[in-house]
Amino acid sequence: MLLTIDIGNTDIVFAVYKANDMLESWRCKTVATCSGDEYASFLNELFSITGIAFEDIKDVIISSVVPEADFHINSFCKKYLNCTAIMVSHEIVDISIDINSPEELGSDRIVNAVAVLEHYQVPAIVIDFGTATTFDVIDENGSYSGGVIAPGVNLSVSALHRAAAKLPSVSIKKPESVIGRDTVGAIQSGIYWGYVGLIKEIVEKISNEMGQTPFVIATGGLACLFADNISVIKTVDNDLALKGLLKIYQDYKG
Repeated sequence: MLLTIDIGNTDIVFAVYKANDMLESWRCKTVATCSGDEYASFLNELFSITGIAFEDIKDVIISSVVPEADFHINSFCKKYLNCTAIMVSHEIVDISIDINSPEELGSDRIVNAVAVLEHYQVPAIVIDFGTATTFDVIDENGSYSGGVIAPGVNLSVSALHRAAAKLPSVSIKKPESVIGRDTVGAIQSGIYWGYVGLIKEIVEKISNEMGQTPFVIATGGLACLFADNISVIKTVDNDLALKGLLKIYQDYKG
């Protein structure tokens, strides 16, 4: 069995695969200082519910954008799974990365691009609603050709609450009307419709610059909420990163 681990700034997603089939997946908050022993305790409890044992895991592949967490995750893999994890980077993937400094490209964006090439048509744009809202562009030749990074939705809400003493922290939802009738409604409208406008405008500008109409895939926790009002988004795939990790592993192992 294969354990895939996607370490993001906000959450870590674990998934176990048997061949091409995902058996189970779990999510927890990212805590960079969490020890290998703590990961072992957490996963052992989850594995036991589904009948998976540590000795069933033969390989691990990791995408991480949190360097501080890497040591502890790798310690867990060596101590409890008796294996050395494959760490995703631009050096181990068989795709063209056509940007100025490929070594700066986050592994989260790499795995999304690999998944697109395996499961969707190109040219394509991946919109990832994570801690940052990222737009990744894969051209008609299958090359990763750059993208856009904007503040994430939750990050914007938190920043607004911290910076303005009288403004409350609000849940992110589609408001009943654009014109807010109270402070919470006004903030929700600004966040929701503001990001709808941001996404539409950036996708339009990318498309104009490419001279093509790319296939747009959304992923991340808030993807479904926003996709309902953004017609350029053609599909939502919240397992995109896991699919990319599986494909990279399969190619790496040959």
